[in-house]
Amino acid sequence: MEEKELKYLLAIYNLPGMGQRRLKILFDYFQSFEYAWQQSDFWEQIPEYVSVHGDPPEKRCSESQVERLFEEFLRSETRVVTLNDDAYPSLLKNIYDPPFVLFYRGRFPRNEDICIAMVGSRKATAYGRLMAETIARDLSEKGVWVVSGMARGIDTYSHQGCLKAGGRTIAVLGSGIDVIYPRENKGLYEQIITSGLVVSEFPLGTPPLPQHFPARNRIISGLSHGVVVEAAEKSGSLITVDFALEQGRDVFALPGPVTSPLSKGTHKLIRQGAKLIETAGDILEDYIEEYQGDRGKSKNDFDLFT
Repeated sequence: MEEKELKYLLAIYNLPGMGQRRLKILFDYFQSFEYAWQQSDFWEQIPEYVSVHGDPPEKRCSESQVERLFEEFLRSETRVVTLNDDAYPSLLKNIYDPPFVLFYRGRFPRNEDICIAMVGSRKATAYGRLMAETIARDLSEKGVWVVSGMARGIDTYSHQGCLKAGGRTIAVLGSGIDVIYPRENKGLYEQIITSGLVVSEFPLGTPPLPQHFPARNRIISGLSHGVVVEAAEKSGSLITVDFALEQGRDVFALPGPVTSPLSKGTHKLIRQGAKLIETAGDILEDYIEEYQGDRGKSKNDFDLFT
């Protein structure tokens, strides 16, 4: 993307209340962020732009502020990819409502790479932490990218298990890419950038607000071929499962003790058709021929969800 286009993309997206949908509508209408910026007086004459939920933002940003935003962005070493770019991940491009713009550090997987998401409780049990790290490690040893959200608990141990095996992992943030949350994962963040990818749909400086995480979850599943879950009955991780089902992704459930409330959501998924897994091999057999053995290729059957 040319510098001018990038500069005005950042300026427009940083307007309070803009959002991804309005950003895409403006680009589709004007075919240029620079031109859209120049024609801001006409934004509210675009029916699709006005019909998006929430009051349309006003252009309250001087040219000097535009330049300052751009300079801050360049210093952050962040890169941008839009839905119209060839570099945009093909799996994510084909979901409902893909983010129009992504901010990232690191590199995206190749289209042929297998990506598996791992999600679960922030208050993970010792068993959950062990299994997350073990499965992530074993997946990464076979070249699988592990996708998660860099939150406390299962997310952190999934990323760590992958990195300990020298693998590649993706962290999808619910904040701006320059806002590390939780703070104690700063070292993990730097490790992920070195060997994998950190990505966000939010502008730089965006705080990790609660409403950002459900939207973040659609990207976690959207970047992945399947999702591994260990969850309580009302866990936020089940939001990721819902997105995975809508997107046609596989869902793998890691069982736990029947007495553990952190496994009740997982067990419910198994009863409804999710594939029970015990090892990384149970996942790999769905994607790598050498793991299929006599059992053949087994896919999820989620008729009860639809």
